[in-house]
Amino acid sequence: MTADLVYLVAGGALLLAVVLPQLLRHWAISAPMVLVVVGMLIGLTPLPDGMPLDPQDNRATIEHVTELTVLIALMGVGLAIDRPLNLLRRSSWGGWSPTWRLLVVAMPLTVGAVALLGWWVAGLAPAVALLLGAVLSPTDPVLASDVQVAGPRTGDDHEVDGDDEVRFGLTSEAGLNDGLAFPFVYAAILLATEGAVGGWAWEWVGFYLVGKVVIGVLVGLAVGWALARVAFRGRRTTEAPSVAERGESLLVLAALVSAYGVGEVVGGYGFLSVFVCAMTLRSAERGHEYHKAMHEVVERLERLFTLFVLLVLGIALTRGLLATLDWRGVLVGVSLVLVVRPLAGYVALAPWARHPDEVGGMTTPERWAVSFFGVRGVGSLFYLAYAAGESGDLGADWLWSTVAFTIVLSVMLHGVLATPVMKRLDHARGRAADSDRDVGDAPGRSASPLAS
Repeated sequence: MTADLVYLVAGGALLLAVVLPQLLRHWAISAPMVLVVVGMLIGLTPLPDGMPLDPQDNRATIEHVTELTVLIALMGVGLAIDRPLNLLRRSSWGGWSPTWRLLVVAMPLTVGAVALLGWWVAGLAPAVALLLGAVLSPTDPVLASDVQVAGPRTGDDHEVDGDDEVRFGLTSEAGLNDGLAFPFVYAAILLATEGAVGGWAWEWVGFYLVGKVVIGVLVGLAVGWALARVAFRGRRTTEAPSVAERGESLLVLAALVSAYGVGEVVGGYGFLSVFVCAMTLRSAERGHEYHKAMHEVVERLERLFTLFVLLVLGIALTRGLLATLDWRGVLVGVSLVLVVRPLAGYVALAPWARHPDEVGGMTTPERWAVSFFGVRGVGSLFYLAYAAGESGDLGADWLWSTVAFTIVLSVMLHGVLATPVMKRLDHARGRAADSDRDVGDAPGRSASPLAS
């Protein structure tokens, strides 16, 4: 009976994944919001007791399902970003300025602030408090589709996505911080299993913080470069067209599995390998329509897996997942979504910011939008399940309740606000662009310093 119910839930998620985008296109309601609510309603029905919803008894299943969901999302994000990143060009790094700021400043601040709340307010042990900060630090724009880039563009305008810094910043941040949360998770695991920081601090810095990141990036570059050659530089003859010319978009799944597998086998962060692999693939023949075909495959899988996870999460919410939630968990979740992330994001983006007319520059409202829309999602469930598998002390029911509450709060609040806020920002950006064109057309002024 349990297996039959799993098929039923999966079928329902697939059906809703197909019909919801069309039904909700005129409403400020996201599909993830609907799936969570539908799941909660299903959970109120008399389901069999054998339904696999208890995170303690089904930790491994939760870990692997959420792991695959995150991997698919990372591949989709990497292919969707149009803005190139040339590691040898300083100007290219500057175009990614919001991303680096969010990763280097906002993410550690978020981890530290949530850990402090967990230790000081919730009375958690240091290792558990640090884990709470680590699992709630990565963002997930997949759960608020209005704040992510739409997908790869081809043609003359494919070089730089400079018109929408908010969507670019949130999407690129999520692509990288899903892997960069791992060092903090490992710090919590080491603190719980090894004890005093002095015994493992240098190992953590050298291997978990630096070594595994470098290995993951190098693997992603290598696998992406090799598969790009397979896709675009095969035998260019009428008898044997290249993979891209044949439109074999399933190559993207080979890239996903290969990058992750190699990255993990050689000791790197596989999440980073997948994202960097996708970015490397995207950089080859950037204007080719094949990128759209690959992204469409990943996008469909991403939508299905994400909505399935959220549907099951909704069922679990009304079947006991929130049983141990108390005022401390509510305070941590609300503080993260409404205070910690917005302030940490703005502190990262505001100082020495680029001019809004430059690539990577934002207006003040745009900086606040990026700071606020740090959506928490599936990645948090994966990291918690992973850590619980490494140390039983890190899998307490209270942590599951708090993380689940925070995810649902984020999905609901950000889902409601995403559409109106993004429309307002798009409108403001359009007015600014029209104003610039009017100034450029005025007598005695040129629209560009390169104009003759």
